[in-house]
Parts: sequence; structure tokens; C-alpha cells
Amino acid sequence: MKFKTAIKPYQAAAGGWGSLEATTRFVFDSKQVLKNMRNLMRMNKAKGFDCPGCAWGDDNKSTFSFCENGAKAVTWEATRRFIDASFFAQHSVSALYKQSDYFLEYQGRLTEPLRYNRETDHYEPISWDDAFALIARHIKAMDNPDQMELYTSGRASNEASWLYQLFGRMNGSNNFPDCSNMCHEASGTGLKRSIGVGKGTIRLDDFDHADAIFVFGQNPGTNHPRMLHSLRHAADHGAKIVTFNTLRERGLERFADPQKPLEVVTSKAGTISSTYYQPNLGGDMAAVRGMVKALAETHYARLAAGEPGLFDEVFINAKTEGMEAYLAAVEATEWSHIVQQSGLTEQQIREAAAIYQSAERVICTWAMGITQHKHSVDTVREIVNLQLLFGQLGKKGAGLCPVRGHSNVQGNRTMGIDEKPSQAFLDSLGKHFGFEPPREIGHNTVEALEAMLRDEIKVLIALGGNLAAAAPDSPRTEEALRRCGLTVQISTKLNRSHLCPGAVDALILPTLGRTEQDIQATGPQFITVEDSFSMVHASEGVGKPIAETQRSETAIVAGIAHAVLGSEKVDWLGLAADYNLIRDHIAATIPGFTDFNAKCDIKGGFYLGNAAAEFRFNTLNNKAQFSAASLPDSLFPQLDVEVPFTLQTLRSHDQYNTTIYGLDDRYRGVYGQREVLFIHPEDMARLGFAAGDKVDIETLWNDGITRKVSEFKLVPYNIPKGNLAAYYPETNPLVPLSSFGDGSGTPTSKSVPVKITLSEVKPGLRIA
Repeated sequence: MKFKTAIKPYQAAAGGWGSLEATTRFVFDSKQVLKNMRNLMRMNKAKGFDCPGCAWGDDNKSTFSFCENGAKAVTWEATRRFIDASFFAQHSVSALYKQSDYFLEYQGRLTEPLRYNRETDHYEPISWDDAFALIARHIKAMDNPDQMELYTSGRASNEASWLYQLFGRMNGSNNFPDCSNMCHEASGTGLKRSIGVGKGTIRLDDFDHADAIFVFGQNPGTNHPRMLHSLRHAADHGAKIVTFNTLRERGLERFADPQKPLEVVTSKAGTISSTYYQPNLGGDMAAVRGMVKALAETHYARLAAGEPGLFDEVFINAKTEGMEAYLAAVEATEWSHIVQQSGLTEQQIREAAAIYQSAERVICTWAMGITQHKHSVDTVREIVNLQLLFGQLGKKGAGLCPVRGHSNVQGNRTMGIDEKPSQAFLDSLGKHFGFEPPREIGHNTVEALEAMLRDEIKVLIALGGNLAAAAPDSPRTEEALRRCGLTVQISTKLNRSHLCPGAVDALILPTLGRTEQDIQATGPQFITVEDSFSMVHASEGVGKPIAETQRSETAIVAGIAHAVLGSEKVDWLGLAADYNLIRDHIAATIPGFTDFNAKCDIKGGFYLGNAAAEFRFNTLNNKAQFSAASLPDSLFPQLDVEVPFTLQTLRSHDQYNTTIYGLDDRYRGVYGQREVLFIHPEDMARLGFAAGDKVDIETLWNDGITRKVSEFKLVPYNIPKGNLAAYYPETNPLVPLSSFGDGSGTPTSKSVPVKITLSEVKPGLRIA
């Protein structure tokens, strides 16, 4: 496939006509125009399906409850293109491996179960019964239950996820690596340590009541566009939107609402950020520490003058612990350290602190720009510290809001997809089903890959996702998959993971998508998902599946469990026939889901609640905990060499996680290409490079492994000096598997130490 390439800065606002034009183009490209127009009208609606894209909440007010990326996700899934046995007869795995990720997924939907034939290097059809029997043989041949890894994508429904974890635990293991391990693990860990709950404390309508919203490390224009509606609405009502983001992103600057005709046909647009700061990669903790340092100075000066202080001492004294130690750590942190690490001036930080001080109700929201660093847990807790000082919990228009990625990644964790399950959850599960669940901590994603590389894993089952493309250190990740005895990929479309078959066997099992009707023995079924605001929604597909040989994720999990464990303790096939029965079991084993089936009829979904928002802190002493962590001395304490550049990996606009819808990144002005490197113009000039030059990027690490990608085109961009950005999965090979967050295990994909050189090195050229 050839595409017209260009680098052309985008001048318009995010959204608007550009968003409508892109949505229309994807609808027509699907070859299912009328079907997808009907699909979009049913998305995020009662008796319709929940968006298969991001986890942003639904306001239940708009006529059109979808964004550009949601439309792409739906049309990409509901395509007329399909892959059958004839496709795999023509294409060997080795030949397909040479194709791009975009090419692989563009071929269309998988329609029948497939088994890899190592002798011919082709996938060949296999019956569902034979596929389940093959999986059972491999699992029963294992020496112990922990030789199996059960990976999960955040798109899996509550019902499929709950059934999946029950199967794994009844088989004896807590090995549940999942996509959350690679993105928001630091949010859950940090929030649990600080407030006892690993979820955000606000609800969607809190954005309508906030006086200020501090946005850290996220790009909603590309990653969760419906958030722009909430931010724009808040800004229009006078809220100050304060953004901390390393790159200058159009979606955080200006937004034209595609649902407002005047803004589509004119240049009218609304401002999102009233103030925009660009910290160094990994510098957000220092920025927040500086804000607190400035606010503390004012607080103590007021007290010394006999005036009321700034901090909410009633809340602090009644509901928290550890403030004194934290403020001592703040006082001991030098401004020079704060400025150097944050990349911001003291004046900028004091300006941000003044905006915070002037606001009565503040929301702090963040995404993976915060969570994919070595010190991410401490950074999340630093944001919580700021909110605790001012009592910004449990009141309308204020609180904490981690913005999740996949549409049910939060629900997966609620359902028990967790390598570190609570003892209470295991007790509940064991009591209800009459078995003793495993108590040992299982593997997260990085630990699972390391175990595969040590030849300790005999079976990998992936419930959705694309682990080969999503995980760091791509060559080592692919090697890890190939060293498993059996790999099982439950998928809607062809992807990179299918081309890394297990050492003995490999299966591809085709599954239904979120948009499609799910008909089981008792009739049409619906599933449920949980959004970033702890709202649980019913979701029912409306389109006819492209092939009768596809099965739902729930039915596939049940088929595997039945083949492995039989029906003595659980009637797996009976549960797959009637999802209401699964929801009855969920109601009996997980708090907050009492009368689950009845609550599914509530228009707009039902709220699970948040203990911390009600001042019930599930910590050791039932109080919120301040964190007194020091600022790190370095992002790379393992290295004893100077690091010329810090790289972050990120998505393009025509992308959702590892799914590549197209090769354009409209808001950043990149068209028809992905192997580009964003760099500050002065850094480029200092090195004697020019825009459009091709460079090699190499990781600086301490394990003797060379990590390098070649021929990336330099694109000058508004990014702080010393910082770089490039797309994943193309730059995932640069992220060391051994570089992960303290306390989270999350790969440090937003802080990769690198050097760059011209791809064709010229004599005398400097190396950066």
C-alpha cells in the first residue's frame, strides 16, 4: 500500500469539519454505509451498544453520542472485509510478518477458528470442538497451574472477564497479566495507597461544577475525544483549564464541537486551556511539588499574620494522616531541583499555584503521560497530596479523575482481572463456589513475558488485545510468545501477535465485536461495561455477525473452561447460554452489584459508588494517607552516562492503542506516514540536522542489549528541548522490558533514554 506523505501543520481547531469529514470517510471505506450509520445512531444509547473505544462516560444528553475515534472503532469493526481459509492458504505466516500492522488489520474480520501448521507455515481451519480439546490437552499436560498466563484486553466485557478469572482461579492460578499493567497500573496503585480506592472519585457531571480543572499528561483530542466536550463545556461556564503536557496538542488548545452546526461551517471554536505548561517528560511530580511549595509559603505566611491559612485543616485533621511529614519533604525540596526536573520556571509554577488557590472546586485529571515513568506511583500520590491539602474530595465539582483507555479496562479489574486480588474477593469467590482459590500473587504483563523467556510458561491465552505490538521491547516480546508451548489468540482481526505462534501449537479464535448481535441458546444477550466514572452500562450489539462461525468472548471462555474443568462445580455452557446467570454470580461475589440484572434496565447505567468520595478510606487506619516521597534525583538512576534525549511513545490520531486505522496524524500535521520523530527545532539545529532528515534512534541502557530503530524522519515540533516523541508500536523496540515503574511494574514508555544519529552517518557528524 502506498500513501501520499506530507508534513503540513494543522491550523484548524480540533473537532469541527475535519472530524466530520474523517468520520464520513471511514464510514464509506467500511463498505457498510447504511449499516454503520445505523450503528452510530445506536452507540452509547439505551438498547444500543457501548462504544468499543475509550472509557469516557456518557452524558445521555447528546443526539449523537459518539466522537470521531468512536466512529472509527465502529466502522473498523463492522466492515464487509473478511479473512477465511483461502486467505491463509495464499499467505504464509512468514510473509504476513513482513507486512505493516495497518495492512494486517485492514484485511478484515476473522471468521473461523485456525490452527498453525508449522510444517507449511500457514494457518489452517480447525473446528471449535477440536480447538477446545487441543487447549485442554496442553493445559492438562502442565506441571503446575502457574505455567499458564491468562492475558486480557480492556475491551472484554464484565461477563467475559468475570468468567475468565473464575476459570483461571478454579484451575489454580492468579496469573492475569492485562493491558492495565501497561497503562494505568500506577493510578490504581497510587490511589489505593493514598485513599484506599484505585478508581477516580468524581462523576461525569462534576465537570459542570468545577472552578478549575488541572489536566496532566494526556491528549484527549486523540485518545478520548468525548472528554473535549466536557472540558469545553466547563470552560464555557468559566472554569479555568490548566494543562500540563509535554507536547503542544491542538485538542487541548481549541475545540470546535462537531455537534454544533455553526462551529462546523465557520471558524468559530472554543478555547480549552486557559493556561498551558510544557514540562519535561517525567517532570510533572516536580511541577506539582513546586505548586505545593508555593501554596505552603502562602499558607504559613497567613497563619503568621493571624489570618486563616489556605489548607483545609478541618478536613486534614479529621480525614488524613501524614501531612506534617509531607510538608517537611516539600520544604526540603529546593526550587533549583524543582525547576531543573520540571523544565518549568519558578514563575510558571507559582502562576499555576495561584490559579489553584483561587478555585474553590478543583478536579485533577491525568492519563499515561503520568503513569508510564519509573516514579509514576509517587507522581499520582503527589497529585492526591495537593487535593488532600485543600479537601478537594467528596464535594461537587472536585476530585480525582484518572482517564482510562479501553472501554472496559476499569471493569476488568472490578471483575477480578488482577494478579494481586484482595483476600476478601478470593474469600467471596471460594465461599460461593466451594473451592479454595490460589492465594499467591500472580504475574503482571512484564513478569509474564520474563517467565516466557525463561521457558516457564506452557500456555498463553489472550482474551483480545495484541500483546506482541502492545508490550515493550518488541523483539524480546515476540521471542517470549514464540517460546510458549501453546498460544491462543481470541481476536476480531488479524494482528502482529498471530504471527508469533507458540513453539508447539497456536490457535486463532474469531470472536464477535461489541457492535454485533450475540445470540445464545436462550436468545439475544447483552453485556455490561464500566466507564472511568464507575458507571456500569448495558451494551447490546445491533449488527448481524459477518459469519456464523464467530463466537462471543463469553462463549469462547466458557467453551475452554468446560473442556478443561468439566461441569462438576460450574455449568460453564449453561452460563454461556444465559448471561443473566453470570450476572447473578457477579452479584453474589462482588460488592456493588446487588440486583445486577435489575439495575441493567436503568437508563444511562448505574453507579457503583466510591468509598473515598464518601470519606470512607480503606486504608490501615481508615484515613487518607499523604505521601512524603522525595523527588527522584534522576529519571534514570540505573545509568551512569549522560542522557542526551528522553523519548516518549504515543499514539497518532488515526490510531487507538495498537489498532492503526490510517496513516494520518491530522492534529500534528503528519500525513501518510508513521516513522517520524518529533523534536524541538533548536535541538535539531544544534546537531546540524534538518527537517526531513532520516535518523536512527538508539536506547541507552545497561543490559548489553542493542535497541535501535532506523530511518525515522525528523519533524520539528513544539516540544521542550531535550525531549522527543514518536509513535508506538514502531518505537516499542526501544523500551527495555527491565525498565518499569516502581510499585506498578508498568513499562516506562514515556521516559526512554536515547541518542540519535543520522541514518547515513557522515564524517565528522556529532552524535547526540
